[in-house]
Amino acid sequence: MKIDLTETTASKVNKALVQGRRTIGTPAIGMVLTLVIVTDEENAYDALKAANEASREHPSRTLVVIKRVSRSPRDRAKARLDAEVRVGADAGTGETVVLRLYGEAINHAQSVVLPLLLPDAPVVVWWPVNAPVDAARDPLGALAQRRVTDMYAVENPIRELAERAEAYSPGDTDLSWTRITPWRSMLAAALDQLPCKVAEVEVEGEEFNPSVELLAMWIADRLDVPVRRLLSAGPGLTAVRMETDCGPVALDRADGSLATLSMQGQPDRNVALKRRDTAELLAEELRRLDPDDTYESALKYGVDRLGEPERAQTALAARAAESSDEPADAPAADAAQAAESADAESEASQDSAPKAKAPAKKSASKKAASKAASE
Repeated sequence: MKIDLTETTASKVNKALVQGRRTIGTPAIGMVLTLVIVTDEENAYDALKAANEASREHPSRTLVVIKRVSRSPRDRAKARLDAEVRVGADAGTGETVVLRLYGEAINHAQSVVLPLLLPDAPVVVWWPVNAPVDAARDPLGALAQRRVTDMYAVENPIRELAERAEAYSPGDTDLSWTRITPWRSMLAAALDQLPCKVAEVEVEGEEFNPSVELLAMWIADRLDVPVRRLLSAGPGLTAVRMETDCGPVALDRADGSLATLSMQGQPDRNVALKRRDTAELLAEELRRLDPDDTYESALKYGVDRLGEPERAQTALAARAAESSDEPADAPAADAAQAAESADAESEASQDSAPKAKAPAKKSASKKAASKAASE
């Protein structure tokens, strides 16, 4: 069921919610939290679809806040609120309210959202795109116990990671961190099987992917070892290789779905490590509403301590050159010797050419002199 309200207020939206529940015959609906989605018109559909799928595991009241840009100065000076109330099958397992704010209402979104929050229920605010750097100080973020962002869409994730580390507040999290949960679980389980000490680690993944940096920072923070960041064609994270005193440990995922775990003295194993969609990531974040201390520690480790990312082929070539110095020098010496012999042969040929022509000229002059004498 859908109820459209134009130029309305928060109190009228609440009345429409009650009316919708009575109409569908469910006056009481058990909801565990309020999910506030702050997005634009372009990304509202995908964000709401992911929230509806996540509501199967976490029944909630979903408030979608869309800040619309007014065209004229007169419209920007006015405050206007349009709402769309969805209950029943159109709202997943909870309730959905789409709020479109115009004019001055954009600067006071928290005043519109506050009366619509479920009483005595936690609040989660999610920014699919264009999230503030300091989410805790945002007017809407200040209402929430948990603030979810996504750095995957930013243009410069390295700089964004550094800024988020400085502005971190308990309750902040990011879906780029949620994406590496299976990787962290698999690597931790692999190291639990080997009582070995890790010497160095390589983390390989596509460029401009904050999940790769976060995984590298988590490993460096937990193991206190140097971590090298390598670039690949993707998709996403492609490999983690660890050098231990018991032999190498590698987790490679080239196709984005199936990974291969290799450990010294054990057969290779295929493990499911598929790339998850936004609904699964959001559902995982909604399972816990307390501060994520592990994310805080990894984020504050500092992305600048990882060094500049380098191409995987360049790093492997450098390592191969270091391990085979003598064979690499031998061809160079042979080439230099061949070049020297070629130069010597060239000089010899140039010197011999004039000497061969001199006798020919002398014999010709002798023939001319004998001919003149006979005449």
